[in-house]
Amino acid sequence: MMIDKRAAPFRIPVTLVTGFLGSGKTTLINAALRAPELAKTVVIVNEFGEVGLDHSLFASSNDAVVVLENGCLCCTVRGDLVATLIDLNQGRMSGRIPAFDNVVIETSGLAEPGPVLQAFLSDPNLDGLYRIASVLTLVDAVNFEGTLREHDEALRQVAYADRVLISKIDLVKDNPAAAEATLRAIVGRLAPAARIELNVPGAPARVDLLKSPGFDAADPNADPLPWLALAAHEQPLEHDHDHGDHNGHDHDHADHLRARGIESFVLTRSEPMAREELQFLLAGITQNLGPGLLRVKGLVNIAGEPGKPAVIQGAQHILHTMTWLDRWPDADQRSRIVFIAQGTTRAELKEIIEMLDRMSARTYKAREKGRLARELVERDEAKT
Repeated sequence: MMIDKRAAPFRIPVTLVTGFLGSGKTTLINAALRAPELAKTVVIVNEFGEVGLDHSLFASSNDAVVVLENGCLCCTVRGDLVATLIDLNQGRMSGRIPAFDNVVIETSGLAEPGPVLQAFLSDPNLDGLYRIASVLTLVDAVNFEGTLREHDEALRQVAYADRVLISKIDLVKDNPAAAEATLRAIVGRLAPAARIELNVPGAPARVDLLKSPGFDAADPNADPLPWLALAAHEQPLEHDHDHGDHNGHDHDHADHLRARGIESFVLTRSEPMAREELQFLLAGITQNLGPGLLRVKGLVNIAGEPGKPAVIQGAQHILHTMTWLDRWPDADQRSRIVFIAQGTTRAELKEIIEMLDRMSARTYKAREKGRLARELVERDEAKT
């Protein structure tokens, strides 16, 4: 059940770094950690038993927490991620470990980001301490196209991304510019709202990628519009059209990605929604889309809360506590909820969500009518 949350203290921002095996996650993080701007950063390497990550790039120790030479911390997850993060905070508060104000989590190359996001959305202890600021996905320019065809995890890693970094473009032997254009088209099809960048060989370490402030839903003055990226999700997908070249290569990718079914839809409501009505809607959507529902994020006009929009967000079937902004970011006070799902066409996704929206409105009105009728009966009985 989604509950209200009116305020929260400072929560440490977390950048989730994902990408398939060999995409360059460890190299990126190790290079950036040398920068003084990341001197108070904790790095959590979550490998889930995977072989191939070179932990010697960070540190090696039998302890859970290691202080690096530049003051950073490296925590290799052993066991539960939630317990690790709580232990880190306790160590910070007690002085057992140096203070930190930023966290980077490197996921396994074989894992999708959804379960990690769910941990932050569902655990009340984490909710008061940390917040996901950004999901950064690395895409290997040499191998990504083949990986995408064989591994669904790679597809979801991109679909969850707020930012995508194309790596290893210098290793592409034939026409790197064309390879980059193709990758941008593929990524844009999977994550239309993600910011796509190129990792330029020899360029300074990208500290900004690992220390993004992101959007803090618990900050009543935060601007949610860049986070929602409504225009990207509402516009027709340009990548469905012919890019005109590569002998149909782009069309092959478009057809393949469409068959895998990563789509988004924005539900817009002009009239305010009651809390119960919103609960009916979200419960119906999570039940009907099941594990195919990847992300939910929205700005909702709640009846009885004039001038203060509610922020909702979720990953798969887990919904976060509902938080509130002090004001609407612009003159548009309609409810707008973004749904990102896999396994359905955009037309089907639109049909499902709009049908459930109508059903939730009817269910709420019917229950309200019944409640009012019961109250009338109770008042009449009280008079007799």
